[in-house]
Amino acid sequence: MRFFIVHELRGVTTPDSGRMRVRADNRLTRASLETLAGALSALDGVGEVRANALVGSFLIFYKTDASRATVLTLLLGAADAGCKFGAAQAQEQDDDAAASQGLMPLMRYVFVRPLLPFALRVFTSIAGAVPFLLKGLGALLRGSLSVDVLDAAAIGASLIMRDFRTVSMLTLLLGMGETLEQWTRRRSMATLTESLALNVENVWLLVDGTEVSVPLGQVREGDLVVVHAGGSIPVDGEVTEGCGLVNQSSMTGEPLGVHRSEGASVYAGTALEEGRLVIRARHVGDGTRLRQVVKFIEESESLKAGVQGKFERLADMAVPFTFGLAALVWLVTRDFRRASSVLLVDYSCALKLATPLAVLAAMREGARHGMAIKGGRYLEALSEADTLVFDKTGTLTQASPKVVEVVPAPGFDRDEVLRVMACLEEHFPHPVARAVVRRAEEENLQHAEEHAQVEYVVAHGVASMLHGKKMRVGSRHYIEHDEGVDLSPLEDAMRRQTDLGRSLLFMSEEGRAAGLVAIEDPQRPEAAEVVNALRGLGIRRVLMLTGDDERTARTVAAQVGIAEFRAQVLPTDKARIVQELAAEGCKVLMVGDGINDAPALSAAHVGVAMSDGTDLAREVANVLLTQPSLNGLVSARLLGTRTLQRIHSNFVATMALNSLFLLGGLFMVLRPGGSALLHNLTTMGVSLNAMRPHLPPALPEEIPS
Repeated sequence: MRFFIVHELRGVTTPDSGRMRVRADNRLTRASLETLAGALSALDGVGEVRANALVGSFLIFYKTDASRATVLTLLLGAADAGCKFGAAQAQEQDDDAAASQGLMPLMRYVFVRPLLPFALRVFTSIAGAVPFLLKGLGALLRGSLSVDVLDAAAIGASLIMRDFRTVSMLTLLLGMGETLEQWTRRRSMATLTESLALNVENVWLLVDGTEVSVPLGQVREGDLVVVHAGGSIPVDGEVTEGCGLVNQSSMTGEPLGVHRSEGASVYAGTALEEGRLVIRARHVGDGTRLRQVVKFIEESESLKAGVQGKFERLADMAVPFTFGLAALVWLVTRDFRRASSVLLVDYSCALKLATPLAVLAAMREGARHGMAIKGGRYLEALSEADTLVFDKTGTLTQASPKVVEVVPAPGFDRDEVLRVMACLEEHFPHPVARAVVRRAEEENLQHAEEHAQVEYVVAHGVASMLHGKKMRVGSRHYIEHDEGVDLSPLEDAMRRQTDLGRSLLFMSEEGRAAGLVAIEDPQRPEAAEVVNALRGLGIRRVLMLTGDDERTARTVAAQVGIAEFRAQVLPTDKARIVQELAAEGCKVLMVGDGINDAPALSAAHVGVAMSDGTDLAREVANVLLTQPSLNGLVSARLLGTRTLQRIHSNFVATMALNSLFLLGGLFMVLRPGGSALLHNLTTMGVSLNAMRPHLPPALPEEIPS
């Protein structure tokens, strides 16, 4: 458990007073929250403590610097004491209890069975064998010579030999294997979805100016939903009134709240920390983004890794081999006991159990480390990738561009160039458009809409008429090549700005160059380190794609350590470049975040989207980084590689150990019971090995002491 300061305001009533919001990195139970809030309230110099159970936070009002230090000391002590609060811990306790119950048959076998009369031991052995015999018979009647048939044959052979101890041991170990698989599957899926739980029964609707409480199921699209501070947002929609601080960590992984006001979009499953919002419902029930994410998690298991399918096929192929070998042994030796020893050792159990457990456990671990992996096949693809392709904007950069310089062409006024650009761009959602508008507002330039018909040319710019003049704003390719505008009057400015690694946006008026704005988009601080780390993990080739001209592209690529890049790339070119790389035999890992990246993400061997990317990019991508950092790429590569390595090491261990047990049974070194025990212990061993974590535990940011 860790606590961190979300925000703080000093000088509330006196220079030394203040308030701060502190949040835990795990959800707190209501009882734990109230206990900790009471302890904080009892401290000297603490005026008020407001607890929010939904997001696990406290709003603490303190009077002096000394009381502030005391508050932080108490929270650090609570964290160091290992406060196991919250729903996640409660879920783990339930799962541990279920696992303990699953081990009860082992306890009964070891401690209770030896004390039972012989007749009762025989009865319990036969009763425990019946379900497995029926399952095997059912598979045989369906024409399937599967592992279930093999298990039934092994149990049947032991019954014929009246080896009831072996029968009990077989049913015990098979049952424990099933319990282990079910427990792991249930716990893994619970971990993947626990942060997405939307526990809302009633909501407030605004009807004729009055707030009315209704069940969530009665909310329809278009209804006005009111959410107060501390409440969960139950629908996807648009804010029509009010403002507030919204915690979107369940969607983005970002712990800091974001400001939302009129016109902003909000999503079900997020929480309102402060303020009051009136939201017009756009999607409700199964139509919300939250429900779509949960649905993807529930369906992700069906996307099996190729190696998983290969091992499952090998497991099925091993069953006839085992039956054939047992028949051969009986024909040669006429020793039924030796033949049964062969039946009791097969390769298929471990192969079929350990591989899917390894995949599911890896997906669960990925969720804990900020990666939503949409199926086992993409773990395999992450490990196989040898070529990495980055889209520049929003992936290598932070997608928060700002205008750093405005350069007018001869005969044009600088402020007028910026004002007109802002006028044309103000209705478009692109980050560059917002940067232009923001700069005009900072300079108090009035840019109210004056233009007539306006057209947005995708990935190029804007075409419009202003006071009867043909205006164009956009990329160099659009202005110079598509519109035929001579940009030579701006040549010196273009060279100077691109040498600094800046992107350029041009404006033309009536076919003449009017000016340009230079835009700087800060690089992600971890970008160069991530590129270098991925090379060390086996990525042989790294490319950067950008719509910027060659000088800007070269500067940015050099800063992050990328030697190969493509400049002035159009959206359709991105997918074509990925396809060309695939045709060359490359296994492409594509990283993008925008609408224009979606075709390339689909064309890649595996597509990765950033958490702050567009809805379409996140939907199309095979892997979603739920935290706004490229470091998740390194973790994803490690997870994929290590998962495949473990699957293969489990395969080698299964084949080697079971072959030894098989030889032991053939030469009667091992009795049937011993063969069965060692075989099933091997199966359980490789299964437990499959579930071991691959990555070090994530370390959340702590409060400074």
